[in-house]
Amino acid sequence: MSGSLIIAGLGPGAAELITPEVTAALNEATDLIGYAPYVARVTEREGLTRHGSDNREELDRAGHALRLAAAGKRVVVVSSGDPGVFAMAAAVFEAVDAGDSSWRELDIKVLPGISAMFAAAARIGAPLGHDFCAINLSDNLKPWELVERRLRLAAQAGFVIALYNPLSKARPWQLGRALDLLREELPGHVPVIFASAISDAREAIDTVPLAEAVAERADMRTLVMIGSTQTRLIERVNAKPFVYTPRSVGVSS
Repeated sequence: MSGSLIIAGLGPGAAELITPEVTAALNEATDLIGYAPYVARVTEREGLTRHGSDNREELDRAGHALRLAAAGKRVVVVSSGDPGVFAMAAAVFEAVDAGDSSWRELDIKVLPGISAMFAAAARIGAPLGHDFCAINLSDNLKPWELVERRLRLAAQAGFVIALYNPLSKARPWQLGRALDLLREELPGHVPVIFASAISDAREAIDTVPLAEAVAERADMRTLVMIGSTQTRLIERVNAKPFVYTPRSVGVSS
């Protein structure tokens, strides 16, 4: 039997936000690999072996998936959101690049999912309507000094900034430091969006001025989005404001 490896995005949480393409791949898989909470989101069924693992085991997970595919299994590696955004797609290709030369000939596909920044943006309007970037605040695989440099440059360049992995028990200070740094570069009225647990029952979205943004509002399930100086709020009487960034530069904020 010819094996295959698919790296699939499960979206931000809700089952209806998983693409039909990913659903079809999951239905055909013999083996499911991923961070244990993401594996648990996929319904058990006969003929599917589930391999859940811990959070910081990406390369071991990727190697396991590649060995199974090389042995003829139909393997799906799952990530939340989109697998190419701070997730397992890069880890798998890193393993291919450094591993057994035969892995380069495997049938490997990446199936996109809805990333947290797109799901959060859709909930509140169009904050990503102009140029934007995404920055991972984790310094597990890069020095914090590089994170700070990228934050400053992104703010100076006028990007809306989506912050992934804003904090954890091991890194409780980094989001606070990032917000302080951004306050040095941006006006205090710039909107900051805290979007937690998007698309599940615990979803919570708040928009506050940068001057009032506090790190304690976030956890590891929170996507933090920093507007640009162009980002605008449309206030509403009986609902939260719409947030959008105009498509053209130079529109007054």
